[in-house]
Amino acid sequence: MRLPDNAGLGVAAMSYIAVDYLRHLSPTWHSRLQPALWTLLALAAVVRVPSYRHWSAEFRSAIPFIASMLFMLACLLYEALSVRSVTAVLGLDWHRNTAPLPDTGQWFLLALNEKLPAPIVEILRARIIGLHHFLMLFMMLAFSVLFGSVKAPGLGLGARYMFTMAIGRLLRAITFASTILPSARPWCASSRFRVPGYPHRWAQKYYAPYASDHNAISHLLRVDQAYADIGESIGDYQPEWGSMSFLSDFLRPTASEGPSWFGLLKKAGGGCNDLLYSGHMLVAVLTAMAWTEAYGGFSSALVWLLVLHSAQREVRERHHYSVDCIVAIYVGILLWKMTGFIWSREVRSGNRSLIKFEKIKSRLIQASKDSDIDKVRELLKEIDISSEESRSQTTLKYARLFRCATIVFALTIVVLAFTLTTDG
Repeated sequence: MRLPDNAGLGVAAMSYIAVDYLRHLSPTWHSRLQPALWTLLALAAVVRVPSYRHWSAEFRSAIPFIASMLFMLACLLYEALSVRSVTAVLGLDWHRNTAPLPDTGQWFLLALNEKLPAPIVEILRARIIGLHHFLMLFMMLAFSVLFGSVKAPGLGLGARYMFTMAIGRLLRAITFASTILPSARPWCASSRFRVPGYPHRWAQKYYAPYASDHNAISHLLRVDQAYADIGESIGDYQPEWGSMSFLSDFLRPTASEGPSWFGLLKKAGGGCNDLLYSGHMLVAVLTAMAWTEAYGGFSSALVWLLVLHSAQREVRERHHYSVDCIVAIYVGILLWKMTGFIWSREVRSGNRSLIKFEKIKSRLIQASKDSDIDKVRELLKEIDISSEESRSQTTLKYARLFRCATIVFALTIVVLAFTLTTDG
């Protein structure tokens, strides 16, 4: 049976997943095959650059791409601030003493462990795919425009992915900061954070007096005012952060954590509260949606299976509650559907010749019915002129410079994404 002409992308993607899983089965073979695979993929992409015909479309997508990337970085910064803040505000004692929420998804997976054959359970437990795998799958998808597997422009696809990711991370930060939920791993905060053990002064006044006393809560509802007298609240360490000192109220640093506020954010990681919804699952779903729309085929079904496997592992390993994964799945799907104006598989303004053809289609059909050859030639000439004008927007010199800069920048992003997210 002959494979489809664009089947190479799916084969390359699944080969990458399989080779990377060798780190658990045979580290020696993994250390040999993974560099070889990445070198082969990089060389294949570079070789295709001279014959790529859609650089004008890529050039038009460059500004939306950069704008989307900056917007995403800003949203990630806000998310990191929020992650540290919700972990710090109640103090380490709250994290130690607050029980995890009951999660029926966890119960279901534990029950399956008793019912399913042992090999199936081991497959469900296996760390087949993680965050960096989904990011790499999208990188491969975007680069496949060079091979004609995906509709150009690749930068347009990247802009849509990052813009959707930014909106998703922003909504996520607003959501988990609204109501603080206990972690499914109660030991997490003590092992990763050095925030004070006692709550922030806001929590001392507005939360602690009414946290467990039923009568106090009932009286609070009647008077609708924080009535408890807590005396002098316990203060926090105040670092010298200059114009950023206002962040100390949210980040609650200690003297042992160093002088930099940005250093605290780099340590935040995924946080140690339950962060509704799952950021890992958002990345996975957006990658699967992009793969399904841009490429399709049997490999898309495999990517969705990997998404589901990743979701059950998030719950099984208690990185998230079931609700976090479920919400991330439908939020990711809905957000991707809403951002088709940036890039779509459908014909849009990026292909001016086709747009021009659609405009004159009816006149062209009428001219052919009338056997008016001169009119047909005139209309076809309009398409050629339109296409020529599009190609002449940039000089050959700047076009070559743009090609080189785009490839170098894209490969740099690939390396950074791989190295910075390889630990999940």
